Amino acid sequence: MQVKGDTSVNKLILLFVFDKMESPLTERTLIDMCTSSNDWINYMDCVLLIHKLLADGFICEVSGVDDPLYTITPEGRETLANFYINIPRSAREEISRFIKNNNARFRTKQDCKADYYQNKDGTYTVFLKILAPVQPMLELKFVVPDKKTANTIYKKWEDKASELYSVVYETLVD
Repeated sequence: MQVKGDTSVNKLILLFVFDKMESPLTERTLIDMCTSSNDWINYMDCVLLIHKLLADGFICEVSGVDDPLYTITPEGRETLANFYINIPRSAREEISRFIKNNNARFRTKQDCKADYYQNKDGTYTVFLKILAPVQPMLELKFVVPDKKTANTIYKKWEDKASELYSVVYETLVD
């Protein structure tokens, strides 16, 4: 579905994605959505256009904890409203459908971070975070006996983060 060579339409597509997601996005998430998961814009154009939209004031950086988060500005929304019709209808429908079906997955992937490293004594430390735009909502640090356990926790974090957060919150608040 790429609109080859049409920079203005591709900028509008990026603004449309921000508008439909209704939350700040990392550059990595936006590029993944527009290039890897779909063929809306080619990779190099996508990277360049994100920075062009930022420089032109159509998107802005909001405080991100690890990776910067970007969101559409009022000027970006106004531009999208004025030129919305320039995005091919088929593209708008495809993007809307994709975001409706995948919004939660991309938000979770972006908001839940995990990492681990080996300690001097041979154990592993696993860091788990749930990020919010201003500051982390939850940070956990585990010391586990081996790499297999660290890797298991690392892989499960994205799927289990919201459930674990709810349990911890309810346990401590009640």
